[in-house]
Amino acid sequence: MAITHLPLLLLLLLLLINPLTNVSSVGINYGTLGNNLPSPKRVAQLLQSTLIDKVKIYDTNPEILQAFSNTGIDLIVAVENYHVSNISKDASSADEWLTTRVVPFIPATSIVAIVVGNEYLTTDDDKLEPKALVQAMQNLHAALVNRGLDRKIKVTTPHSMAILASSFPPSASTFALNLMPTMTAIVGFLADTGAPFMVNAYPYFAYRNNPGSVNLEYALLGNATGVRDPKGYVYNNMLDAQIDSIRSAINALGFGNMTIEITVSESGWPSKGEHGDSAATPQNAKTYNTRLIERAQAYKGTPMKPKDKIDIYVFALFNENKKEGDASERNFGLFNGDGSKVYDVDLSCQFCSNGGTLGFGEKVSSGARGPSVWCVAKPHSDEKVLQAVLDFCCGPGGVDCREIYESGDCFEPNKLLAHSSYAMNAYYQMHGRNYWNCDFKGTGLVAFSDPSYGTCRYPQQ
Repeated sequence: MAITHLPLLLLLLLLLINPLTNVSSVGINYGTLGNNLPSPKRVAQLLQSTLIDKVKIYDTNPEILQAFSNTGIDLIVAVENYHVSNISKDASSADEWLTTRVVPFIPATSIVAIVVGNEYLTTDDDKLEPKALVQAMQNLHAALVNRGLDRKIKVTTPHSMAILASSFPPSASTFALNLMPTMTAIVGFLADTGAPFMVNAYPYFAYRNNPGSVNLEYALLGNATGVRDPKGYVYNNMLDAQIDSIRSAINALGFGNMTIEITVSESGWPSKGEHGDSAATPQNAKTYNTRLIERAQAYKGTPMKPKDKIDIYVFALFNENKKEGDASERNFGLFNGDGSKVYDVDLSCQFCSNGGTLGFGEKVSSGARGPSVWCVAKPHSDEKVLQAVLDFCCGPGGVDCREIYESGDCFEPNKLLAHSSYAMNAYYQMHGRNYWNCDFKGTGLVAFSDPSYGTCRYPQQ
């Protein structure tokens, strides 16, 4: 076991490290336009047994926000397009929205961002005023600042690729001319507040609409023959090219010297489409989303910025049978409405809070419920922070860590995540099992199923 007994000052400095640094994690979009979907509580329980640790929703459904409390899963909530105008009117409207929709659920529910609208600038609704989007974002940010929440909760807005005048070659991409003033204001806001630029990127649509000119493997994130940009960048998949086209458009506005992270707020592939849609098949969907999840877990960037990790939110958790549009729109889900898998994609992870197999219709681990609760390390946490937490718990924190020494029952598996989980839980149990005693700078996860295994027993009150 690697306990380093760092000096207390250094330990505290490590604990202050942003827990999102160097963390590889996977997000997913949770839409609810269906009449056959599991309850939010069941959804939250299932996701705790997967590698998914970030969820983006399309409203502020209180049942969902309550269901995800004390799960350790980060949530992104949304202002619907039709609410943007009202929030843009004045600061008090934004504060009222925040007071009624978000504040009652924090900090138990980890809300990390508010997205204002969805593809707001490229919808067909003429009533949506671009200036209202910018003002609504500014008003919400001001309301967060007034409450001291602006460092925890960021404000941004997801765009479609249609905001670009063209997306190829990536190095020459710019925003559409009619959107330049609005995009300049939005990008400036993101740069000032440290919020990410969000884009919904779908190679599927590009391939479906031009199967004769787009290589399928290139669209499916495979190692296709590289597509070369005039500036020398080589792209082996279309998603990277789409991300870099957004990056070039941002740079063209004059923000190239500023740090603006790009997040893929939606990307996925449907398993079924209209008659004659040869692209929308279960096999293609499985291939794309498997590779997309692998890419989300890998700390890698794009040809233009190879060291900049890209956060990715898979679209989507469920097939939504009440969604408008063609058949493909209703078939992007990893799961059917009854909870069965549409196709097999591996979402499993070690040391997640539920030990059951994946599927909403199946029983999760038979660990005790109700008053029995544990604290474990959140999958994909920053190892530097985990090491600092382990050192603290087994040192100044007063935890008896003999069980995770080499001769102890919990030494195997000899992994930092496993050892940290044991130490975090012991500390959590010692201090009254309050949710803040399982925070550990965002690396702790409250679990309702017993994480004990073999002869290794996790203590509980």
